[in-house]
Amino acid sequence: MFDFNALAEFSRVYCVAMCTFLVPANLAATSLTVIFTVLCRPFTQVWQAAGIASVFALVMIFHVFTWFMVGMVMAPTYILLCLGSTCLCINLAAIFVHRRFAIASI
Repeated sequence: MFDFNALAEFSRVYCVAMCTFLVPANLAATSLTVIFTVLCRPFTQVWQAAGIASVFALVMIFHVFTWFMVGMVMAPTYILLCLGSTCLCINLAAIFVHRRFAIASI
């Protein structure tokens, strides 16, 4: 059986390590998605980059929600939530923009 409490506790215990990895990973993966979109790379490469970047963004968002569950409401939680949400939105937008670029170039 899946124990969400244990996963949330793991997320809070290793917060510094997770944020140390997730912030640069989000920025690098989202930047790669944007670069692939601007360079009109094949659709599968944009999908793969956006998928990986979206996973990082969702993990960060869920990590922040574990802090909200215990009542931690501070500036870093909102900053990380905005970063994760922005990266997720950029990745979704990159997929739609790439699709429009592909349709316009035909």
